[in-house]
Amino acid sequence: MLTPEMMLAGYARGIFPMAESRDESHLHWVDPRRRGIFPLESFHISRSLARAIRQENYTIRTDSAFSAVVRSCASRPETWINAPLLAVYDRLHAMGHAHTLEVWQEGDLTGGVFGVTLGAAFFGESMFSLRTDASKIALAYLVDRLRQAGFTLFDTQFLTPHLASLGAIEIPRAAYHAQLRAALAREADFTLPEVPDPHSLLQRMTHTS
Repeated sequence: MLTPEMMLAGYARGIFPMAESRDESHLHWVDPRRRGIFPLESFHISRSLARAIRQENYTIRTDSAFSAVVRSCASRPETWINAPLLAVYDRLHAMGHAHTLEVWQEGDLTGGVFGVTLGAAFFGESMFSLRTDASKIALAYLVDRLRQAGFTLFDTQFLTPHLASLGAIEIPRAAYHAQLRAALAREADFTLPEVPDPHSLLQRMTHTS
């Protein structure tokens, strides 16, 4: 049975578990030959995303609906998140090693992202969006939070066209493991930064990107 301790030990080695589907009880550990990461200084905010952020028709929260975010990520027709993973993520959250950044609009949870933290590494697991740009807004606020909190590695596991359009890249396994070792030797605190206003967020992100 997968435990939080096993999960964290795997992440520290550069591997992560996945299921073939939500109904598959077996998990397999993955160590991609090429790893997706977000260089924290290279997040790309397009004009359309900047406009969406400036509209401020949303509220950003962290860790206020962890289970709801994870289950929303797992509710798509095809998912690698099965029941054992759902249970372990909840336990990791209770231990302070898993977090969410959420987008709320008109009282509803409309988008969010969750991940696991270890040292100064953030292992992005999954995200969801029920409204246009909600997941992109969540990622922008997440990257800003990781920067302010002292994280040095944002692992996306795999690279998708969506993530690539926002600045994510692929690096070889050996390069990833080197970045991972450096991140594990540092400390960061996901809960420390305050949620910035849209102007401050855009000012920081466009100045450094």
